[in-house]
Amino acid sequence: MELFLKIATPQTLLYMLKGAGASLVVATFALTFGSILGLTSAACKMSRFKLLRAIATVYVEVFRGTPMMLQIMIFYLCGPIFTRVLFGFVYTPNPFIVGTMAVSINSGAYTTELFRSAIQSIDKGQWEAAQTIGLNYFQTMRYVILPQALKRILPPFVNEFIVLIKDSSLLSTIGAVELLQTATIIGGQYYNYLIPLSLATVMYLVMTLTIAYFARKLERRLAESD
Repeated sequence: MELFLKIATPQTLLYMLKGAGASLVVATFALTFGSILGLTSAACKMSRFKLLRAIATVYVEVFRGTPMMLQIMIFYLCGPIFTRVLFGFVYTPNPFIVGTMAVSINSGAYTTELFRSAIQSIDKGQWEAAQTIGLNYFQTMRYVILPQALKRILPPFVNEFIVLIKDSSLLSTIGAVELLQTATIIGGQYYNYLIPLSLATVMYLVMTLTIAYFARKLERRLAESD
């Protein structure tokens, strides 16, 4: 108990809370940007143009078929090389920004399939009814299809957000200071990793369980509104 109180000081807990906040920022940005990218990619996959379908398919398969850590390392280590070759300048990558970008693009590949399956699950009669009243393709998507699709993808979207919170820990491999990295730093200072890693575990659980709780409440409200 004495050792726990020695390590779990207010300063230590505040430092770890800042790391938890950084993990939430990464997950929130990744889900937001990934959703935009996923919706665009899903539209391309359902397009009548073969080139758009091919580009979207390659994007999804590459980023779903390779480890996220590998993608983060490539963005961080190879990004400066690409910019030097293509544009003639070298930059020093920010671990937090580059890692967040990599996680976002990876999330986009998964949300692509969420959007595509949800949109295609809407009855074709909805499209026909919208065309009957004079709505064009984009109006039909905005006012008829997407509102119904969003209700259907809420549970997997919440799951994706929870996964992103946990996957943000991978940014520690390139030096970004998020929750896991703060625990590792504290463990190195006190030569004790069990206590800070245990605290990090509790913080991860608090974040993920809280999100899951409010998501269930939102899901019930949406079900009652149907």
